Amino acid sequence: MGTVMHRSLLLIGIVAAWGAGVAHGKECKGVSFPEHAQVEGSTLTLNGLGMRKATMLKVNVYVAALYVVKTSSDPNTILQSNSSNELILQFVRNVDAGDISKGWDEGFAKNAKGQLPALKERIAMLNGWMADMKTGQRLTFSFRPGVGVQVNVNGTEKGTIKGDDFARALLSIWLGAEPPNPEIKAGLLGGACG
Repeated sequence: MGTVMHRSLLLIGIVAAWGAGVAHGKECKGVSFPEHAQVEGSTLTLNGLGMRKATMLKVNVYVAALYVVKTSSDPNTILQSNSSNELILQFVRNVDAGDISKGWDEGFAKNAKGQLPALKERIAMLNGWMADMKTGQRLTFSFRPGVGVQVNVNGTEKGTIKGDDFARALLSIWLGAEPPNPEIKAGLLGGACG
């Protein structure tokens, strides 16, 4: 009888731990994100977490969290979706605004080459909204079909950059053919965050 009871308690413990993990979301390098996010009345689900690594030394810069309506491990499915999504970057080191803007410019150049002339003014607007980011601060990009990308810099709404083309090009920085580092793309698509 004691063995059956012990197994039952163990099973209850495992189920409770699993349920608690789902309720609290996921964690990467000490940075936690909830399983769900609310954007404009839509409930989005965490697709994955990825770590941005920079330089040859693979220095950790930020943890990215991607929220989508329907989870997928296929980058093209996410990029071509006509549904809302949200990308949150939580910094794990201090980064100045100039380096952030340089990263955007490089990302757009690598993943939206043919679109650069049409995106140029909107990229400049995005760069103009950037600020120095400290450890623990967040950049949030909320993608809304037919509207564009709402940009929030550490809790301050900066505005909306219009156009689904811009929204897809921005998201392609992380999910396109040439992400800043392979680990971030893999993590955002549901793989390990590392």
